[in-house]
Amino acid sequence: MGALDSDANDVREEYLLPQDGRGGIQMNADTITAASATVIALGSLWISYTQAKSSERHNRQSVRPMLVMRRVRGWEERKVGLQVINAGLGPAIVTHTVVRLDGENIGVWDRHAHDRISEPMPVRPSVYSLRSGAVVLVGQSIFLLHFNGEFNDREHRDFWELITQRLVIEIYYESLYGGEDFKAAPPQY
Repeated sequence: MGALDSDANDVREEYLLPQDGRGGIQMNADTITAASATVIALGSLWISYTQAKSSERHNRQSVRPMLVMRRVRGWEERKVGLQVINAGLGPAIVTHTVVRLDGENIGVWDRHAHDRISEPMPVRPSVYSLRSGAVVLVGQSIFLLHFNGEFNDREHRDFWELITQRLVIEIYYESLYGGEDFKAAPPQY
């Protein structure tokens, strides 16, 4: 019976971590291999996560729209007005607009705002509405309001004063991914 007890103790001792003489754990090749494999797996997981985030950021930038507003005096395109251009890499989806006339918020860029702005003018400019959900394609150029023809100081003075000093149209938009809340407004004149 004593021989059997001795063999059973030896088997149990093999599965326990070997102790060094000072009470610490003695590392063998299997323990070191297992610990190294765990560290390598965690490192691979971290690299995969950061690579996925980097790829997502790159994809968002690859379709980022950039709406630019400018005032045009008609020499190039024979129009006088306020122009919006999508100079970005993806379509711009309009979320909303804000229109201010002489510092007063008059609502969104729609027919009511057009009428209020154009009413006192002897000749009404052509207008283009940008409602919520409207899409401005890559490279697309839109005149929010304009007159056809070259700039004539006598005919267009009041209109030019309107779009340079009195009227501010802010366009809020996003990319196909959504949620960015980009903003385009005419530059200070």
